[in-house]
Amino acid sequence: MKQELKKAIENMKKYNSGVMYKEVFGFPSDIFYDALVVAPGWKPTKIIKDPSFKVTELAQHAYFSGFLVEKDGYKIAWAQTASGGCNLLDNLIICSEMKFKKCIFIGAVGGLSENFEIGDFCTPVECISGVYASHYFDNKLSDFHPFEKIYPDKNYVDKICQLSKENGCLLKTAKVFSTDSIALEYSHLDEIKATGAELIEMETSTFYKVTELMEVPSIALLVVSDNSTTGVPLLGREGYYQERYHQTRCQIIPDMIYKICTINL
Repeated sequence: MKQELKKAIENMKKYNSGVMYKEVFGFPSDIFYDALVVAPGWKPTKIIKDPSFKVTELAQHAYFSGFLVEKDGYKIAWAQTASGGCNLLDNLIICSEMKFKKCIFIGAVGGLSENFEIGDFCTPVECISGVYASHYFDNKLSDFHPFEKIYPDKNYVDKICQLSKENGCLLKTAKVFSTDSIALEYSHLDEIKATGAELIEMETSTFYKVTELMEVPSIALLVVSDNSTTGVPLLGREGYYQERYHQTRCQIIPDMIYKICTINL
């Protein structure tokens, strides 16, 4: 863990007591997890259909919940959070003192070009930050610099792409724009597309900002849920598009989480 994150945790502890990740998500402190999964809105009880997984609910709150997911002796701490970079930022910091080998973000992403279809399995090679949350790591809040580019570890991304290929699934890479608002992104699509982004969601730029400070291998696994360019809506999907989306969400992503737990670094 880098000093920047240690300082943030120390400052938070001046005003808060207890083991925060245990109080918020119910994660026991005596387990060394094979992975921490952070999932805005997605509960494992909703998306995991494979009965070989064992899912235990640890904590349930209005906007977030914690689960222990197990398979073949591997243990996964699953933090279901609310959407948005600010929620992801707080919950990742809370979980950063846990013991885990890898960190995995999972979520939906919107398409901004014809190169991505509903249900495509994707991961960022570059995140363009259109959010403010991660700038709380700056020395001064007024140091805000919009559209900061944040890069995942290329070697690790390549390794996960190869792992996916070996398991019969294409993990597509793309530049991803992180937004603070789904409702208002449509009013700025031309400006957002001008950044070179082909996908849009809310959290990955913050995810990679924090996990770089955590110094842990990290990957974001995304499924395309809609596409403003081809006209497939976020709300009102049906038929082929709905089936393909759910296949990636409920079969491919849980299987890849397990496969990532099994690989050596």
